[in-house]
Amino acid sequence: MEDNVFRAIEQRKVSAQIVDQVKSLIANGRLKPGDALPPERELMKVFNVSRPTLREALNTLSTMGFVQMAQRRRTRVKSLVPSNITEPLHHLLKDDIKVSLELIESRTIIETGNIRLAAKRATLEDIERLEQCLEKMRKKLKDNTSFNEEDAGFHLAIAEATHNKIQTHLMFSIYDLLKEKVGLCYYDDETEYIFNQHCSIVEAIKAKDEDLAQARMEEHLSYIESLLNRLIGKETGSGKK
Repeated sequence: MEDNVFRAIEQRKVSAQIVDQVKSLIANGRLKPGDALPPERELMKVFNVSRPTLREALNTLSTMGFVQMAQRRRTRVKSLVPSNITEPLHHLLKDDIKVSLELIESRTIIETGNIRLAAKRATLEDIERLEQCLEKMRKKLKDNTSFNEEDAGFHLAIAEATHNKIQTHLMFSIYDLLKEKVGLCYYDDETEYIFNQHCSIVEAIKAKDEDLAQARMEEHLSYIESLLNRLIGKETGSGKK
């Protein structure tokens, strides 16, 4: 018998097994960008490990770029889009609002593809999630308060309905960049119109009509772009007074 037919048994660290499990949940879409992991005490109980072992696993995941840790805050899943790509864009958006228009163009290209996939692939659970987003917006509208956060959640729910995790992570990064600037261009008399546009988009998804869903999404995004153009006009002094 040859000497090299046997291999040593690999003794894998427990923390490495936790890392693999979390990575697997992110890879299959069970954990989405922005999702908060359970509190450490709960994770210790679920994994049946000590705090140092759990901390080692979370630190490894953080170093790998899968999660974001912060003191006194829950650990959250990060976008798979590298921060060294989005961070310079954050600075450009801060210095020049016109860059937002280019980001809106990129968003439109991605979302028109997303909406077709969502209309084709959305499950009953996906549709229920979208309708929950609409209900949250309806409550904010009734209370006459901003629903910028719910708006972003709605579009991310559409990305999730594509069942393409890359699209979900891309959209999360784009909305993280846009949420401050786009939110500024909503006026009270326009939020109801935007809400109704969202409702019509969901109806098209429920009907599984890809062409109609795309047309309604394009109409919605064109309207948002017009609002942003108006905001740019005011900030640069080129708008009508």
